[in-house]
Amino acid sequence: QVQLVESGGGLVQPGGSLRLSCAASGSIFRINAAAWYRQAPGKQRELVAAITRGGSTNYADSVKGRFTISRDNAKNTVYLQMSSLKPEDTAVYYCNAEIYSGGVYSPHWGQGTQVTVSS
Repeated sequence: QVQLVESGGGLVQPGGSLRLSCAASGSIFRINAAAWYRQAPGKQRELVAAITRGGSTNYADSVKGRFTISRDNAKNTVYLQMSSLKPEDTAVYYCNAEIYSGGVYSPHWGQGTQVTVSS
């Protein structure tokens, strides 16, 4: 019943900005750590940014200083603010969250949202 849904992707020019959202719904007791991953064509999935329940963050070197991950626990939502976007940021972005539900915790994945950076 737990579901993660990403939104906010799209086409943007180099140097532009996008804000991705990941909303959790269903029977949720608690969201622990959450993260954004991305996968570009022909490449392995990579961790972009992660955030603990308390708000501590870490980022891939390739996005550090340009991307910001945040969360609103009351809304069960995780965000990824992306600025100064580059063509190499083009990928499908996936939200991941460790969710306690039904007495257990498990990772959940969103369906992905496409981000394309191109002029």
